[in-house]
Amino acid sequence: MSRRRTIVITSIVLLVLFIATSACGTPAVPAPSTPPAAKPSPQLAVSVVARGLEAPWGLAFLPDGRALMSERDSGKLLIVTPSGHVEEAQRIAASGSGEGGLLGIALSPNYASDGLIYAYLSTGEDNRVVRFRLGEEPAPLLTGIPVSSIHNGGRIAFGPDGMLYIGTGDASNRGSAQDINSLAGKILRVKPDGGVPPDNPFPNNPVYSFGHRNVQGLTWDASGQLYATEFGQNSFDEVNRIVAGGNYGWPEVEGTGNNERYLEPVTTFRTTEASPSGAAFLHNGAIPAWEGNLFVAGLRGERLWRLTLDSHGAVTGRESLLQGEYGRLRHVAQAPDGSLWVLTSNRDGRGNPAAGDDRILRLANMLQ
Repeated sequence: MSRRRTIVITSIVLLVLFIATSACGTPAVPAPSTPPAAKPSPQLAVSVVARGLEAPWGLAFLPDGRALMSERDSGKLLIVTPSGHVEEAQRIAASGSGEGGLLGIALSPNYASDGLIYAYLSTGEDNRVVRFRLGEEPAPLLTGIPVSSIHNGGRIAFGPDGMLYIGTGDASNRGSAQDINSLAGKILRVKPDGGVPPDNPFPNNPVYSFGHRNVQGLTWDASGQLYATEFGQNSFDEVNRIVAGGNYGWPEVEGTGNNERYLEPVTTFRTTEASPSGAAFLHNGAIPAWEGNLFVAGLRGERLWRLTLDSHGAVTGRESLLQGEYGRLRHVAQAPDGSLWVLTSNRDGRGNPAAGDDRILRLANMLQ
């Protein structure tokens, strides 16, 4: 055999061995679950309800159709009318840094009679939930949720069962998400007065589900099933179907883990596509083609995701809306008129604010 031929054969063998050992040493990162594209949306009318806001975060609609909105950094609780008039209702002391501050807000299920407002906020010692009436000093309802400059969670919402659900983050302590005695990295469930419901999955414990990294979206479908959005670390963001006592895997799993110890997400996104915050199902909405769809606001992804689901809660299609048009999107909520209101978040320290930011957008059918 010639020397030249020997060199060629040796080179081929070495190349094959290199490829084989590289494949063994570096497992492939699984691709996110990507359902087919949803049926294209109808023509949308996108209008601006309000401008000049500062890192808006939470949104709740009053019985008269006006909205309460929180600003994370200023601590302002604002009242916004459907015509776009904005006025400050009160300022709430919140001293969090980074991603902390005045975050989610929710109205009591009996707001028309009790006038109670609930808010999730950061202090120098913890994240906490407070409740109050407009103009009154907030009273602590649930304290001791770990706080950090990142991963504070903060979304709160009353469920169809009348209980208050609270999304928290791991507050930079990854292991706390698996510790059911920690309030970090969880979805919590408490009574309106802050007590623990007797049917919670862990006795005398507000923890409803665990193994979460940073929950900033809570919403229910028409059957009363809870879904939550969750920030991933470097690879995959998640939308999860939440069950009582469920373990969603963080920090052992990010995205789909194929591990029977943990519950799998119903869909995942690359972190560049989403960084999902607020979420909402459209119920009896003003856009019939979107009825029953799930909407997820994306921060880093700078888009609004529309998800279609089947009767078992499996995601059957996805569509990206508003991509790159309005920057970072913090929250989405259904307004009393059936339209969708979307909060931008370009003044949160991670965006590129344009003139007029931040804004409340309104999405409706072009034919309305």
